[in-house]
Amino acid sequence: MRTRVLAVDAEHPAEEVLQEAGAALRRGELVAFPTETVYGLGANAFDPRAVRAVFAAKERPWNDPLIVHLADMSDLPPLVARLPDAVHALAAFWPGPLTVVLEKSARVPEEVTAGLPTVAVRFPAHPVARGLIEAAGVPVAAPSANRLSRPSPTCAQDVLEDLDGRIPRVIDGGRTVYGVESTVVDLSGERPVLLRPGAISAEDVSSHLPDLVTSPPAPNGEAFASPGLLTRHYSPRARLALFVGGTAAERAGAMKQAVARWIAAGTRVGVMLPSEQLLAFDGMAISRATLGRSGVVEEAARRLFGAMRALDRAGVEVIAASGYDLEGLGRTLQDRLLRAAEGRVIAVGR
Repeated sequence: MRTRVLAVDAEHPAEEVLQEAGAALRRGELVAFPTETVYGLGANAFDPRAVRAVFAAKERPWNDPLIVHLADMSDLPPLVARLPDAVHALAAFWPGPLTVVLEKSARVPEEVTAGLPTVAVRFPAHPVARGLIEAAGVPVAAPSANRLSRPSPTCAQDVLEDLDGRIPRVIDGGRTVYGVESTVVDLSGERPVLLRPGAISAEDVSSHLPDLVTSPPAPNGEAFASPGLLTRHYSPRARLALFVGGTAAERAGAMKQAVARWIAAGTRVGVMLPSEQLLAFDGMAISRATLGRSGVVEEAARRLFGAMRALDRAGVEVIAASGYDLEGLGRTLQDRLLRAAEGRVIAVGR
């Protein structure tokens, strides 16, 4: 299969491109497209065969449900069995990077929900995503457009790096805005539960849902309640070592000592830090990837997955990264780094 790249202006995508891609979705074909969070790999959510093709292209486990993307709140009722009041409390975040889990209707195929009685839905804000969904005229089930456990794609080139030749087309709308996935909140139970931290902070969600529970339940062994809960996820090919605890300066100092040991052992090393902190590694034989300005977590979020991919392309064997405080977007960054590290966590200041 040859993957076609359809380039568009992110703010004013060409109508002919959207109509072509929308028709492809209706026919059961796959389309990768930009959202404000990361690039998604879309399929007609009402077409089980198309949804199965998403899992095959990504090599995604069948117990990992998909998010259904809608153009408007009016598209939601056919997908759900009931609408709790909490949905209306969260409407301030839509369109935008917030996903809610609700009781599903019989119209939603089990392939989308991993056999669960719930469905995850969101209303993306990106003009390309919204235009594509409207052109398709169907709900679009779309996980991130990457191979299993790879860092999520934040540009079309990232999609091609993983899926070139495996999908028919990708709409290139430039780099995404947030760089991390949507926040997922489960509204199907007695209390709202934060299942996945994301581009909207837990604190912001709590301001609209004061009874939000921020400790999600463990997977039941059969299906995950939300995407993004795999223990190994968002991972570069290189081993990622995550330094946590202590101050930022203490973490950088511990990283520098570890990096020196790895270099002495002949290991190809990459370091992923804010620009100011990377200065401490001047003169060392490493590959560098900046996460933007120190203390600006929004920049770190936009750059995180791209930095991992850049260091992979540089051929490093191990990546040193620093942890974040569990507040605001720091919670999201820490979640992604912990899953990417797969247990390679080094405690500092103990």
